[in-house]
Amino acid sequence: MSSSPVSEIVCAHSPDSDDAFMFYGLATKKVRSKLVNFRHVLEDIESLNKKATEGVYELTAISYHAYPYVADKYVLMASGSSVGDGYGPMVVSSRKMSPKELKGKKIAIPGTMTTAFLALKLFQPDFQHVVVPFDKILNAVRDHEVDGGLVIHEGQLTYGHGGLHSVVDLGKWFKSTYGLPLPLGANALRRNLPRDIQAECSRLLRESIVYSLEHREEALNYAMQFARDLDSSLADQFVGMYVNQDTVDGGETVPKAAQKLLDLGYEAGLIPHKITVEVVR
Repeated sequence: MSSSPVSEIVCAHSPDSDDAFMFYGLATKKVRSKLVNFRHVLEDIESLNKKATEGVYELTAISYHAYPYVADKYVLMASGSSVGDGYGPMVVSSRKMSPKELKGKKIAIPGTMTTAFLALKLFQPDFQHVVVPFDKILNAVRDHEVDGGLVIHEGQLTYGHGGLHSVVDLGKWFKSTYGLPLPLGANALRRNLPRDIQAECSRLLRESIVYSLEHREEALNYAMQFARDLDSSLADQFVGMYVNQDTVDGGETVPKAAQKLLDLGYEAGLIPHKITVEVVR
């Protein structure tokens, strides 16, 4: 009797040090499966959000903000979330300013479907946004093309190197206001995958994250090739911020926080329909 064929799963995620660290076990075949074989595709998060609306990839990273727009095609995974617990995306400027001064300002953002943009709109609804590739935002602020920049990824640690100033940390604001961490990025599985394949993908991602946390030095060395402008100590700090026990399994807290965030977005008229957060394990 022949064995079942191995399913190829296209696994799409961003080319960042935290994602690279998370997927290290799978990308290097340290974690294997008899059921599925992963093929990795690297794209920026806003591109992944847009492709998820079309159901392009079987397993994809998405912003939590994008979930209401793709929930008909995808279900969230318990593993793989990037969560800012008292820290997160921030608005930076070339001069010191108070958070209240953001009203009416021109702010560079990495994409309208990013969770960072949703959080900023909840914090300050009245500003003019300009979409700029996330890795060009700090330059846009330094060159005074915009009044401020919404910074995600490694820029949260490096913005000060260019003499820029933090105006507001949205993860810190969300925690102090609602007592919850700010869920930023998730991994999602296409709903039309067979249940055994979904379960196997969930197992593999969880094991890959655990492997990296247990083999931190080798996983960090691999992730460094994706760490833009970070030395090894900063890369270690950044990975530690966004790959941790919440990433291994979001438990009850992360879905609760995601539900709160999306409910706030719906109530503020930023999300067109109410959504129930659904997680597969």
